[in-house]
Amino acid sequence: MKNSIVILLAGILLFSCNSKPESYTLNGKLRGELTDGTQVFLKTIGENNQPMDIDTATTTNGEFTFTGKSDIPELHYIFVEQLPGYTAVILENGEIQFNAQRDSMGFAEISGTFQNDAFADYMEQSREISMQAQSIQQDMKSASGEAAVALQDEMKELQEEYKTFELDYVKNNPNALISALVLDRAITTKAVSLEEVEEIYNTLSEDIKNTKPGKQVQEGIEKLKASEEAGKNSSIGAKAPEFSGPSLDGSELALKDVMGKVTLIDFWAGWCRPCRAENPNIVAVYNKYHDKGLNILGVSLDRTEEAWKKAIAEDGLEWNHISNIAYFDDQIAKLYNVDAIPAAFLLDENGVIVAKNLRGPALEAKVAELLN
Repeated sequence: MKNSIVILLAGILLFSCNSKPESYTLNGKLRGELTDGTQVFLKTIGENNQPMDIDTATTTNGEFTFTGKSDIPELHYIFVEQLPGYTAVILENGEIQFNAQRDSMGFAEISGTFQNDAFADYMEQSREISMQAQSIQQDMKSASGEAAVALQDEMKELQEEYKTFELDYVKNNPNALISALVLDRAITTKAVSLEEVEEIYNTLSEDIKNTKPGKQVQEGIEKLKASEEAGKNSSIGAKAPEFSGPSLDGSELALKDVMGKVTLIDFWAGWCRPCRAENPNIVAVYNKYHDKGLNILGVSLDRTEEAWKKAIAEDGLEWNHISNIAYFDDQIAKLYNVDAIPAAFLLDENGVIVAKNLRGPALEAKVAELLN
């Protein structure tokens, strides 16, 4: 009977050691003078990219607690009523410890779970390099001549060191949420090539790939692939991709319907000041060369139909226009890899792109050349 009890207890102990926590408890401690009942907010980033409340707690002797369930680790933020700054924390099932000085929320100590320990390790190493950068920037304020040049070179080396540190950290920590967050930022800032991003992404664990930032990395890779393909299709020497869109009267108008001996595809918008500043020059070129074979198709990235049509009337743009009223989500812009405006593509009579983004006298000179 004794042996049976021992085996049973051993089995229970083994089960409890191997089982994963089914909920989280975040125990917080704020040092410094703080009124009891001060509100502490647990937030996440919503779809509109704004902080969104998840939970609220109140302090007693500087302590507070959040409890809940988080099957997938996710980045959250802790804000304290009337205190400056905030702290990032990764919510995952388990017991999380939070300690901070009331006036230094950005330097809080967070520990207790795998993801938060990995996050803290990353932040500690990252801060060391950041402090070196701050020191160099401070020295640059009073440096001049060769000393300033040397400091600039030192800063460039440090930036490369930081990039290497981050990528190495991701490669060495495939189970850490911070790895997906770092990789997502690398895609946004175009710090690494598509091939390198994809190679590193494939080393991440499946659990991390299924997190919100993991899925954002995958979406970023797909966008990079589409952008590279669009870049090839819209490069000088390539046949201009065909497209169509709603014209001013609502009918569908295609590029092939407006081709001339020379055709200018002009990506612009009523809200774009550089576009509006360039419009008088385009008008002058159009008036001078339209009868000789120049056609223009304006592709607007406006947000509203009213703003689009108003800008056309104000600037006297008497050529063909289309717009999906989709801002930079416009599929034609994506087809031509346009992520900034004004952007322009000049086509010859065969629809081949012969020049890009010509403005002022350069545009007229090229049009005149093509029309002899």
